[in-house]
Amino acid sequence: MASLFTPFRLRGLELKNRIVMSPMCMYSAADDGLPTDWHFVHYGARAVGGAGLILLEATAVEPRGRITRQDLGIWSDGHVPALRRIVDFIHAQGAAAGIQLAHAGRKSFPDNEDALAPVAEPFSERGPRPRAMTLEDIAAVREAFAAAARRARAAGFDVIEIHGAHGYLLHEFTTPLVNRRDDAYGGDLEGRLRLPLEVVRACRAAWGEDRPLFYRVSATDWAPGGLDGDATVEIARRLAEAGVDLVDCSSGGAVPVQPPRVYPGYQVEFARRVRREAGVPSGAVGLITEPEFAEALVAEGSCDLVVLGRELLREPYWPRRAAQKLGVDVEWPRQYLRAKPGRAG
Repeated sequence: MASLFTPFRLRGLELKNRIVMSPMCMYSAADDGLPTDWHFVHYGARAVGGAGLILLEATAVEPRGRITRQDLGIWSDGHVPALRRIVDFIHAQGAAAGIQLAHAGRKSFPDNEDALAPVAEPFSERGPRPRAMTLEDIAAVREAFAAAARRARAAGFDVIEIHGAHGYLLHEFTTPLVNRRDDAYGGDLEGRLRLPLEVVRACRAAWGEDRPLFYRVSATDWAPGGLDGDATVEIARRLAEAGVDLVDCSSGGAVPVQPPRVYPGYQVEFARRVRREAGVPSGAVGLITEPEFAEALVAEGSCDLVVLGRELLREPYWPRRAAQKLGVDVEWPRQYLRAKPGRAG
């Protein structure tokens, strides 16, 4: 059995393989944050395609925390039934369902008059002008994440992932490039991590002990004075102590700086370090397209899960092609059995 297709267990969940659909915003929700038929078909197709875990896109824990007004939302109990419809279909295909809980912070929609950030500095001239969060704002955001976790459980999700990357609110607090507060929520790494760790603990309490909780990090800011791999190893340790089961390793987004070079697997080293040096399960993401490469990452212990983004947009049935190339016989939907390679008739 290829390593990519071995089961993976975290807490009470066992994934059928190590292939995860990365959260990718579709910007296609209704104005009230409800999913549409687009989301049902989009996520359902990848579940039929054979991924072990489908992670829904960044889903706002409060209306002012949306990246755009067309982001998915989970700030209301009214979102639960529509999300459950998607979850139930994903489960029917033998896949697990997860959702990324998010707050955009200063990278929210441009006309947001109540944008929040650690300090009152915009990301760019095109973005909103945020206000520095008060302690009351911090408490409200922490509770919004916890309430979202409760709703995710009510909707039947198997995994929640807290979005702490790409320059959104929790990343803004974590990186010294943005967080220049002089209170208990700023300063050294302990202060800058205070809100992210409080959010993790609040979500774990609301989510329960039986289901996995992931956290996406930007493992480097690609800029001098920002977060780097060494800091991320320590951050991963602290996240795990607070209740995180797996660290999903991405990068960048806090400031308008691009990585010097991108190539297949350019972020894998961060996942490798988190797994080996922090002793925390990790997910690797970043231009991973070839089944043999994905297989090698798991087999060599660079990561526990391979998180695919754009490749699953191009090819929803990538996991089935990967199984064929790696010589693994996987179960096919009965509706598609006539197309299964090697099947007669």
